[in-house]
Amino acid sequence: MDIKETEPMLVLSAARRLSIAQVRAAAAQLTVAIDADVRRFGLEVCGPWAFVAHNLPRDSKTLFDIRFCRPVVNADGYDGIFELQQLEPIMVASATHQGPMRTLFTQGYQPLVRQIELSRHAFSGESREIYHQWAGQGGRYHRIEIQFGLAY
Repeated sequence: MDIKETEPMLVLSAARRLSIAQVRAAAAQLTVAIDADVRRFGLEVCGPWAFVAHNLPRDSKTLFDIRFCRPVVNADGYDGIFELQQLEPIMVASATHQGPMRTLFTQGYQPLVRQIELSRHAFSGESREIYHQWAGQGGRYHRIEIQFGLAY
C-alpha cells in the first residue's frame, strides 16, 4: 500500500449511477463515445482512463455514483455532450493490480481494503481506478491502480 497525493486532472467525463454489475457495459459504451469526442474536438489526451466512484458498495447490486474520466491537456473550444471537470488532488492509499479483471476484487481491492482498515487511515468515500494498461474486455493482463481516498 502506498500513501500519496494525486495530481490535479482536467477530464472529459460522464457520470452515472450504477451497480458494480453494470459498470462493464457502461464503460464499454462511454469510453468509446468520450474518445470519439476527444478526436472530434481535437483534444489532447494526457493520461490513462480514470474511473472515479463515490461510496463504492461491497456487493454487485447496490447503486453508487461513478464518473468515467479521460484526462485532457485543455479543452478550449469543447462544446460536446460530455462534462469537463477538474479533479482536485486528494490523499489516497493505492495499490496496483496486475492480472485479469476477474481477480481485480479478490487480489486487488480486498488486500488494499484490509491494509487500510488495519492502518490509522479512514476512507473518504471516493475511490479511483486508473487504467495504466488495458488489454480489452476479456484480456488476460491489465495493470490497474486502485486508489481509495483518505479522510483527514
